Amino acid sequence: MKSILIVEDDITYAMMLKTWLGKQGFRVASASSIARAQKYIETENVDLILSDLRLPDRDGTDLLRWLADKGLPVPLIVMTGYADIQSAVQTMKLGACDYIAKPVNPDELLKKMDEALQKAERRPAATAARPRTEEEASDFLEGESDAARQLYNYVRLVAPTNMSVLINGASGTGKEYVAHRIHRLSKRADRPFIAIDCGSIPKELAASEFFGHVKGAFTGALTDKTGAFVEANGGTIFLDEIGNLSYEVQIQLLRALQERRIRPVGSGREISVDVRLISATNENLEQAIARGSFREDLYHRINEFTLRMPTLRDRREDILLFANFFLDQANREMDKRLTGFDEKACRLLQDYPWPGNLRQMKNAVRRATLLASGPYITPAELSDLATQSTASPALPLRDEETEKQHIQEALRQTGHNKSRAAQLLGIDRKTLYNKLKLYGIEA
Repeated sequence: MKSILIVEDDITYAMMLKTWLGKQGFRVASASSIARAQKYIETENVDLILSDLRLPDRDGTDLLRWLADKGLPVPLIVMTGYADIQSAVQTMKLGACDYIAKPVNPDELLKKMDEALQKAERRPAATAARPRTEEEASDFLEGESDAARQLYNYVRLVAPTNMSVLINGASGTGKEYVAHRIHRLSKRADRPFIAIDCGSIPKELAASEFFGHVKGAFTGALTDKTGAFVEANGGTIFLDEIGNLSYEVQIQLLRALQERRIRPVGSGREISVDVRLISATNENLEQAIARGSFREDLYHRINEFTLRMPTLRDRREDILLFANFFLDQANREMDKRLTGFDEKACRLLQDYPWPGNLRQMKNAVRRATLLASGPYITPAELSDLATQSTASPALPLRDEETEKQHIQEALRQTGHNKSRAAQLLGIDRKTLYNKLKLYGIEA
């Protein structure tokens, strides 16, 4: 399968071209600037480049010069408007193999690409591809926005270390994906990755989940249980929504991290463990420390390095990338063959505020994939988004007192329907339940 790189700052146009070429049997990536294209070419195999002439940071001629300086004989076809055809012809003198005018004629483009690839087969191959696992290719997408690139630069920096990482971000922003990514890029990648949702563990069972128990340690302990710390020994343990842990369990967790030893509930024997801790929260733990619900010494232990997750509305350049990524997943899951999103659906996706972030988008795309009968998803299949975008905006969550008032008002407006209240607030139900418990709101 030939690898194509599209260098185009019109994200909608690039995504439609990327989707179409993918259906022609190519492996396609896109970059919205020359700098991002260069970074991609340095780490991935590229057989052909389709580049716009005018780009935000530089133009196509700069990319041609860079390829020449690096000794990379990757064929490049310039895409340009009719007004710039004379400039495109000039780029051929600098090494471009051809040019094509926008809007692109599909048959003409395929013909030019075929000619360029045939010529390239008689040249040395481009830079070798970085190995990627099947899991990475199908289940993970970093994005191309500045916010995403900064985040994953930090991920690549911290992953090889043993530092404890705290991932802070709103619900649905992909905190567990980032935790997995850190593990995959670490020296512990061949060891277990164990994830625990701290918000779903009953207080009285948390110690058993973390450290295990022996038979008869408490009512219902009919057999010995291996805890998460032992299961993750040598690898990584991920504690999602760590702010939900009770104060007593926080003390036990701190001791385990400091001494690297755990004691199963009801046992007199200690077990040595070697784990790398990654935690996540959508709460302000410093405020939790101030009100006495989270230990400051544990906070510093889990927070040797902080990653802050951008919301989807803060990385709008990635919206169509993720939409098509989730569409590919839904196509595989439902055995469908949808090509992509039509132009109006693309605009709807980009204009919608996405209060539920990536989780909400994934659900919306899966639903639309199920409903779609034609080759493209249209606004009709995204009707829920169209309705919500014209409704009253999600209630903002600010300081604790204001947040409490907004939650109470959302419950009042929805007749205490928690699912609808969570939707109105732009959070998921689990987060709402946590907030109700935190503020002692009766619902």
